[in-house]
Amino acid sequence: MQMLRTMMLTGTLTASALLWAGAAVGAQSKTIPGESVTMTATIEAIDQGSRTLTVKNDKGIYETIQAPPEVKRFSELKVGDKINARYYSNVVVRLKRPDEPAVDVGSAGINRGEGKNPGGTVAAQRTMTVTVTEMDPKTSSLTVRGPNNYVYSRKVSDKKAFSALKVGDRLDMTWTEALLISVDPAK
Repeated sequence: MQMLRTMMLTGTLTASALLWAGAAVGAQSKTIPGESVTMTATIEAIDQGSRTLTVKNDKGIYETIQAPPEVKRFSELKVGDKINARYYSNVVVRLKRPDEPAVDVGSAGINRGEGKNPGGTVAAQRTMTVTVTEMDPKTSSLTVRGPNNYVYSRKVSDKKAFSALKVGDRLDMTWTEALLISVDPAK
């Protein structure tokens, strides 16, 4: 679902940006304020054969959405129904002690709506240990490296947090994301 995937990508990038902008690195753990994006779109056309919806958002922009097979109640959708989507993400950062083992774990789940109207929730969480590999004091930016060649660079706007870090420090970063979708029938 292109529109919802775009929302998820935007939320992930924003959460990553918040990670370095607001983390109090010296704290045991710090929850970075989460992002919440809500979007409503009205179904304008449905092609049951190709499982495609044409929707219009509140700004009048039309999008075509391909519903994957996991959307079990697709046949219940009707022209005029309103699709409500809420994307939420947050990040928790924790400075690791040098003797702590690295982690790289994740989990995900789908809760298909059982109510009168179609809907459901998709959620995922991942925790990984990253190591600060580079720091540029001129630009207040740093680079971290994690499992599977994960590399991420970001400017740190919090000067105090930046000055508390050094190359070689290890951080546990936990991302949590959820996408909740509900459908309100046309009136």
